[in-house]
Amino acid sequence: MRRGPIISHLDRYIFRQLVFGLVAVTAGLTLLIWLVQSLRFVDLVVNHGLSLWVFLKLTGLLIPSFIAVILPITTFVVVQFSYQRLAGDRELTVMRAMGLSPGALSRPVLAVVMLVIAAGYAFNLWMVPASLAAFGEFQWEIRNQIAAFLLQDGVFTPLSDAVTVYVRSRDPDGTLRGVMIDDARNKSQHATILAERGQLVEGAEGLNVLLYDGSRQEVEPQTGRLNILTFHENVVDLSSPTRNQGERVMGMSEVSLYALLHPPKTLSHIDQARWIAEAHKRMSTPIAAATYALAALLSVLTGTFRRHASVLRPLISVGGVVALLAASLALQTLAARDNATVPLLWAATIAPPVVFAVMLFGPQVLAARRQPLSRPLPRDTTAPAQ
Repeated sequence: MRRGPIISHLDRYIFRQLVFGLVAVTAGLTLLIWLVQSLRFVDLVVNHGLSLWVFLKLTGLLIPSFIAVILPITTFVVVQFSYQRLAGDRELTVMRAMGLSPGALSRPVLAVVMLVIAAGYAFNLWMVPASLAAFGEFQWEIRNQIAAFLLQDGVFTPLSDAVTVYVRSRDPDGTLRGVMIDDARNKSQHATILAERGQLVEGAEGLNVLLYDGSRQEVEPQTGRLNILTFHENVVDLSSPTRNQGERVMGMSEVSLYALLHPPKTLSHIDQARWIAEAHKRMSTPIAAATYALAALLSVLTGTFRRHASVLRPLISVGGVVALLAASLALQTLAARDNATVPLLWAATIAPPVVFAVMLFGPQVLAARRQPLSRPLPRDTTAPAQ
């Protein structure tokens, strides 16, 4: 095999193609998933008046979780496509003619895989739990303090099936002018509250509105008589009992790895098993990038060499990756039910890349070891004595 500057230039050439392709494919697929998932929250903008900034902030917190899931898959797609294109453009033919072995041709991929695995662990162990915790907290805040986001000037805003609020205008400091509240939460005391001004304040159980200089009107169901109570200051609770359920409990996707490995004793045995399985899932899934990348290399760099690219090998590679992905998902589900199967999850994570690496680099290593033994012995050229 030739050694020299030309090899490093080829490494950088392939490495740039892989990195640019990986960034482009991952960004495009992430954007597509984000658009699909964000449709769940469009109703908050269209029907409830949430600002575009709040919508982007809420849905943007989901992006790290999308990247963590698709990064091993996009690594496989980019490696398979890039090397298949190199084979189709005869670039691999030239590299092989220069004496480059499969190990030398795999170096750029191995460098990219190391970066992807490091990024995968950064996402799984830090960024994804932090972003999902922020998403859950923000979503909880919107659901329990939704009036601060929904109240619009000159619009009758239904905060729930039983509460409707109207605000004539809002001052820059947040003061509400011309407030009307229709409160039907208590069927026997259906009330209409009018006030000249008000302020949204945080209460012990949710969002309240502090009203000034107004009146409370109620109609007695039995007699039909109208009762009017005037007030100088009054507090009205705008939170819904169904939305306000105390302190938010963090899910297992939001907590740290240490918390997953040491679940709270208050959880049931089933939930504790799920938490432990989630911890091992976070630690094992980034390694899938190496498995999928080596599977792509096997389909291009091994077997009988052909000048023209083959279609069968990429199809087999895709089918193998799909089978590995399905097996991984099945084992993750099984481990969540019974932690005794966690070693199977790790075996299915570590064994495929080791086997693929042996298949890809093993023949080259064996050939390098046998080469000194296969050299012919020097012939004795000394003439025999007469």
